[in-house]
Amino acid sequence: MPNNASEAEQQTAVKQLQQVQAEQTEKVKEISAKLQDQIAALEKETSQNASNVAAWVELGNAYFDSDQYKKAIQAYSKALELKPDNADVWTDLGVMHRKDGRPQDAIKAFDQAIAVNPKHEVSRLNKGIVLFHDLQDIPGAIRAWEGLLEINPVAMAPGGMSVDQMLQGLKKQAAQAPEKK
Repeated sequence: MPNNASEAEQQTAVKQLQQVQAEQTEKVKEISAKLQDQIAALEKETSQNASNVAAWVELGNAYFDSDQYKKAIQAYSKALELKPDNADVWTDLGVMHRKDGRPQDAIKAFDQAIAVNPKHEVSRLNKGIVLFHDLQDIPGAIRAWEGLLEINPVAMAPGGMSVDQMLQGLKKQAAQAPEKK
């Protein structure tokens, strides 16, 4: 009898899981549809009012959220052409360049964000990430994260690790790596 009860419990659990998955799929479709509606409205707005910086930024954000890197880059670039002093938009542009496989352009965008706002933490964190992971520039990543820690000694990276911990680990790795000739 325990087998039958166990099998019944498993079947119930599978049905519940399938129901949850179906609900989540519907929510994703709903969000996707809303995002596509938002994109359509913002595309219309920017075509009718090309000087609307906020609409260009929102359009870039919508493209960002829908993984349309090239379109996000175009929208952010237009927003920055109109109003170049937004460190957050420079940083988002850098993230999109990275996702588009252009780490050097990402670094340029992060540097622009830092030039606009020398205390901009997210751009410094992302610069270090690109330098380390994409360009294998450990000394550059160390400098980027040391600059971040000068601004905020308790800065945290995504995932909950402190930037200081990441930096210490990176310095150990750099010390153990053979010198390049």
